[in-house]
Amino acid sequence: MKLLRVHQGREDQTPLEDPISGIANLFDISVVLIVAMIVALMTALNMLELFDPNTEVTLTKKNAQGQMEIISKKGREIKVKKLSQEEAAGHGERLGTAYQLEDGQIIYVPENVQ
Repeated sequence: MKLLRVHQGREDQTPLEDPISGIANLFDISVVLIVAMIVALMTALNMLELFDPNTEVTLTKKNAQGQMEIISKKGREIKVKKLSQEEAAGHGERLGTAYQLEDGQIIYVPENVQ
């Protein structure tokens, strides 16, 4: 009897674990994973220049309806301009030729190379 009472007394004195404490750790891990995925995506797309305040970046994008968008970043300022067919048409001067390689890379060769 004495052993049984001593054993029961020890169980009452030990604190119980908080069942919610593991969820806080899962939340922290998920935040770290999300940040790592964003950095990996930006690295894979070669878009780390968007975070550098000293660079100038210009992107062109065409949506499903065929409307073109020009996204330009100068310093910390980002501008988005949507173009229609009328705005993109006009007369101009030929400056060079652009070639698309098999891997999708586009190379521009100016007309008057010296």
